[in-house]
This record gives sequence, structure tokens and C-alpha cells, in this order.
Amino acid sequence: MRVESDNHLCVSERLAFLEFFAGGGMARLGLTPDFNCVFANDNDPTKSNIYRRNFGHNHFLEGDVNQLNVGDIPAADLAWASSPCQDLSLAGNRSGLNSTRSGAFWGFWRLMRDLGRHGRAPLTIVIENVPGLLTSSQGRDFETLIAAMREIGYSCRLFRLDAVHFVPQSRSRIFIVAVRLSEHLRLQRIELPEPPIRQSVLKDILEHDLPPSAWRNDIERDKLLFQMSPTHLARVHEAQNETGLNVGAVYRRVRNGIPRAEVRYDGIAGCIRTLKGGSSRQLILVSECGNLRLRGLTATEVARLMGLPADYRLPNSMTAATNLAGDGVCVPLVRWFAEHILTPLTMDIKAAHTAGSISNSAA
Repeated sequence: MRVESDNHLCVSERLAFLEFFAGGGMARLGLTPDFNCVFANDNDPTKSNIYRRNFGHNHFLEGDVNQLNVGDIPAADLAWASSPCQDLSLAGNRSGLNSTRSGAFWGFWRLMRDLGRHGRAPLTIVIENVPGLLTSSQGRDFETLIAAMREIGYSCRLFRLDAVHFVPQSRSRIFIVAVRLSEHLRLQRIELPEPPIRQSVLKDILEHDLPPSAWRNDIERDKLLFQMSPTHLARVHEAQNETGLNVGAVYRRVRNGIPRAEVRYDGIAGCIRTLKGGSSRQLILVSECGNLRLRGLTATEVARLMGLPADYRLPNSMTAATNLAGDGVCVPLVRWFAEHILTPLTMDIKAAHTAGSISNSAA
């Protein structure tokens, strides 16, 4: 029975889920409260420590997914996998699904296959990744993944969503939802509504009263401005001449071997990425009363752009905090996706299985 007051499941009816490539547990935060995490795994020591710091040691197993076996995995209704994306992302080397990092997907696939062989296949599987998966190896990697899921008895449906509908960050991701082949009609029939209208802009999530050390000096600021085209430089000057606080999100790129800087003033930050794989720390230009200053986003601001709660315990290092966020999922997006797709779909399949079991038992 659903609790009508908040539209979430009663504690006694929460669905069990497995979180692979868990990172900092952002999928767990998004799937709560309808889903209860009964197992989580990650291979990165820093992220594993942060996961345990926020959620405790219960059900968490640190180690390479390729070294796990079905004896390590409890039964669950849903399995979530945010497998490494560095070899699929446009910011990475695009070496594909069979590369060292993104190839970790096959360790997860093997576990799902073996769980099925032991009669413990999850009702629903979610594979989250960057849109680059769709074009990696000219589309062959995506086709291979779908064929591999079908080989172990799952039908898939693709959803593409952007965190920009929930937080002021442009962050497009794909979500491959898989159910057993016998349940494919339920998956195809379910409808995803239009995403909500975002209520915040970039300057709403900024910290104030930062120490002088948080700001870059004028030489660094002017060097960045020198890297801008006349069009982008005009945007900066226009914002600088306006009254009130204006915040521009800065992108640094290399075009034809030349470092270039671009800026946007639409209230949206660029995609938070790890500080490796070709990306660098995001910068913002802050103008107020004609004064123009440059700084990087703080760890707290990065966490806010991912929708993490205020009491979430971040790594002490800014680099580690950014890497954690860059490899994570947007919490409010996952929560909305669960509410409209994952919870009703999994509950529907589970109810049908339960009814079938009772019917077979009665017969």
C-alpha cells in the first residue's frame, strides 16, 4: 500500500536494490525511500570510504566487480549500474566498451547472467551512462550492450534525461532500463511525463563570504579574458555593466591547438566532470557593481549542483570531491525517474510474479 501523504512506499514494502559502481552512493540517495539498498560495490578506495562514511559498512563490498561472484550478491528487485564512462565520453579517449575502464560493464553483466542461472535475476536493471555510449565505436558498443542483455533474457528501453531540469547544471545522461523478456510489454507501455521546470539558477547555489584565497588574481582573470573571442568577451562586458550580481560559467577548450575560453550567462553550469580525462575545474566569472572576479567552484557548490543533501559528507580534498561528483548521478533526477518509471514498473512486475506464484501454488 502506498502512503498517500507523500506518494512513497511504506517501509514494509520498500523494494530491494543492488548498487554497482556505487561511487559516493548518489543512485542510492535518489532511489530512496522506495528502494532499500541491500548490496553496494565500488573499486575506488576514496569513493568507497566516502560511501561508508555516509551510509555505514553494512552491505558495502569494496573490490573489483570482476572478482565478485553470485555468492556475494543477495536477492534484489532492481540492480543499478553506473559503470565507468571515461572511455565512452567525449571528454575521454573514446576507446569503447571493451577498454579497461568502461569494459568493467562486462563484470556486471556476468553477475546478472549468473544470478539468472541461480533463479535470482533482478526484476529490473538500470544501466546509466553518458550519451557517448550511443555513438562509441560508430554505435557498435550500444548495439553490443543491448544484444548482450537480450542474451541473458532482458528486453531494454532507452531514456535520455538531462539534470538541467532539476539543478542548474547541463548534464545529459542515458538510462537503459531492462526487464525480463516476458515483461517487455510493461516496459514499453509505461510513460514518462515531461520533466519539471527547474526552480534555481547558478547564482542561487553559490557560497558567499569566501576567503580571498578562493579568488584568482587579476593576472589569471585577464589571461582568461584574452582567450575569449570578441563574442564571448562582449558577453562579459555586458554582464559587468549590468546592476546586481551576474555569474557566468566558463568553459575552457582547445580549438585548433589554441586554448580558448567561452562563457555563458543563462544561469546554468556546464557538466561537472572529473579532473581527469581531458577536463579541468570549472570556473565562474562573478561581476557585481562593475567589479569582475574569477574563481573555481567550491566543493559545496559542486555538491549542490549534483543535488546532494546539505548533510552529505564530502571528501576533504577539492579534487576528490569534484571527481566524486563528476562520476556520480544527479540525485533529484534519479528520484524523479524512480517515482515515474522504476518504482511503478518494478512494483507492477513484482505484483504479477506474486500473483502468478500464488496461482501456481493453488493449482
